[in-house]
Amino acid sequence: MAKIGQKTSYFMGLMSGTSLDGIDAAVVKIAGDDVELVAFTTCMLEDKLKEPILRLNQPGFDEIDAMGMLDRELGFAFADAALQVIEKAGLEPAQITAIGSHGQTIRHRPQGIDNSLPFTLQIGDAATIAEKTGITVVSDFRKRDIAACGQGAPLVPFVHQRLFAQKDKNIGVLNIGGIANITYLGADGTVLGFDTGPGNMVMDALMQTMTDARFCYDKDGELAAMGQVNQPLLDDLLKHSFFKKAPPRSTGREDFGDDVVHQIMAVDISDADKMATACELTAQSIVDVLQYLPEPPETWLLCGGGALNHHLKQRLADLLNPAHVQTTTDVGLPVEAVEAVAFAVLAERTLKGETNTLSAVTGALRDVSGGQITPGNNWKEVIR
Repeated sequence: MAKIGQKTSYFMGLMSGTSLDGIDAAVVKIAGDDVELVAFTTCMLEDKLKEPILRLNQPGFDEIDAMGMLDRELGFAFADAALQVIEKAGLEPAQITAIGSHGQTIRHRPQGIDNSLPFTLQIGDAATIAEKTGITVVSDFRKRDIAACGQGAPLVPFVHQRLFAQKDKNIGVLNIGGIANITYLGADGTVLGFDTGPGNMVMDALMQTMTDARFCYDKDGELAAMGQVNQPLLDDLLKHSFFKKAPPRSTGREDFGDDVVHQIMAVDISDADKMATACELTAQSIVDVLQYLPEPPETWLLCGGGALNHHLKQRLADLLNPAHVQTTTDVGLPVEAVEAVAFAVLAERTLKGETNTLSAVTGALRDVSGGQITPGNNWKEVIR
């Protein structure tokens, strides 16, 4: 609870994930340890941005020019999303202390390539965001952890601890975006986290492939619910090398992109069975990581777009029984807003020079304060 006389500040978080379903933007009010969501919106990504993002996720020719132009275009898109949610909150840009912008990941290589140095790359020009909004921007949250020999992901467990930890029970938080990641919040204060594998990514790409892009995702999991899991195909999918890695671990489109979709499409079964199998891949890969947790969580909180997939949620409830499975919406924070809120909180910590990335999660040599700062018109006030 905020103390009397404690300063209250407004921060913004911007998030665009591997699902490419839009830019999530949140305004939060922070006073001490209290974090309150003030406004949230999702701005759809235009098709003219999605195609080059997907193209840049694969090595190719003339990447520098393409990346440079897309970096600026995404900067404008992020700035527009920021201004929209500020207006929705009934605030002025000058009232926002800083924007925490995750950016758009176009490459994540925590193991490097052929024994090269590990790296991660997110674009969405912070300078353009700062110029168009006038607000100080914190970006590139992952690189400092990579420099400290960590995976650079996942970042949200630090904020999950602040938002959802309870002293009397073990909590599991499942963030199901394009990639799914888990946070374990022990009743004893233990915090662990890592990527479990594909979240919505394979299911979304499969739906787009099967419908010639008429549909972007399996709404409510309706198609998956109509199908039957093809066990031989599922067994083959679960042989993916990523699932053999022990935490700390992180992944992305590099591991669960077109190759996995082609593997599913090559099997002669109905579309419903393909989707049911892809959904089960997500569910089973999540449940399989229980072996890495100190104790089974008594309560699970689902967030991210996958929490809206009723079939996936039911499969998780079945597989995680007798634990109680609910969503973060049930405890007061909309499932779509959690990641955007997280980057607002991470930005606040960066400006204070305080830890916002946990080595116990990423495998880094030490906890670090990640994020690069681009001063806005309010920079003098911020540092004052």
